[in-house]
Amino acid sequence: MALPAHIDPELLRAFVAVVECGGFSQAAERLLRGQSAVSLQIKRLEERLGVRLLDRNPRRVVLTSEGELILDHARRILSLNDELVARLREPELSGLVRLGAPEDFATSHLPNVLARFSRSHPRVALEVTCELTLELLERFHAGGLDLALVKREPMGHLGGVRVWREPLVWVAASRAVAESADPLPLVVSPRPCVYRKRATDALDSEGRAWRIAYTCGSLTGNHAAVRAGLGLTVLPKAMVPTNLTVLNDEMIGLPVLADTEIALIAAPQLSAPAERLRDYIIRELEHGTQ
Repeated sequence: MALPAHIDPELLRAFVAVVECGGFSQAAERLLRGQSAVSLQIKRLEERLGVRLLDRNPRRVVLTSEGELILDHARRILSLNDELVARLREPELSGLVRLGAPEDFATSHLPNVLARFSRSHPRVALEVTCELTLELLERFHAGGLDLALVKREPMGHLGGVRVWREPLVWVAASRAVAESADPLPLVVSPRPCVYRKRATDALDSEGRAWRIAYTCGSLTGNHAAVRAGLGLTVLPKAMVPTNLTVLNDEMIGLPVLADTEIALIAAPQLSAPAERLRDYIIRELEHGTQ
């Protein structure tokens, strides 16, 4: 069967919406279309590609292996399409947007998102502040930030829109740091810190003795302390440096940690560029939410 020379982006948009929303009715609401129309779009896409993308059952839809492969391509195509449309529709959108983010997140998942936004809106200047969540909140409430990405407990009191969730893991220079130490030495950020609280609460629940061996407000400083063997720390799984070791909690007897959560909070009155960045971050980061 000959493959088509091109694929209608709206068919891909319907496919991505069904996957992200978990069903046809929810996708129809997002796309402001009827459920039958969305079903027809998926059928047309499958016919054009010559593969089945979704397995359907009464409770949910599940990606096939071909669907998993095509999903990533579909998202990239739609992202480029939306960048082009935004560039043509709003070539004069300009101004300054002040964004705050935790240092670890700002140096890992965020740069590519901001780079794509800047390509779509070259006249928008971004001012990014990297600090601990407490400091970001203080700056935000003082009017110093338009938008802030903050670490929080799931469904915590900070509000905002959840844009990222990822497993936390124990990390050290080597397994020996955790196997031989009693009490367990911890490398942490100053209070209040979600990762610090996650670590100490989990250890307390298991009755495992611990002590604070090193405290630093800098991510680089904490990483250096862990590499030097001063203790172990807690990090999101995808943000662990290659020169540190992820500890198998079951073998060493470390407690399982709850996932980390990052939310985007926005000032009550946003400029047009800030509104566009808010919507863009929410849309782009939700694809990476675990």
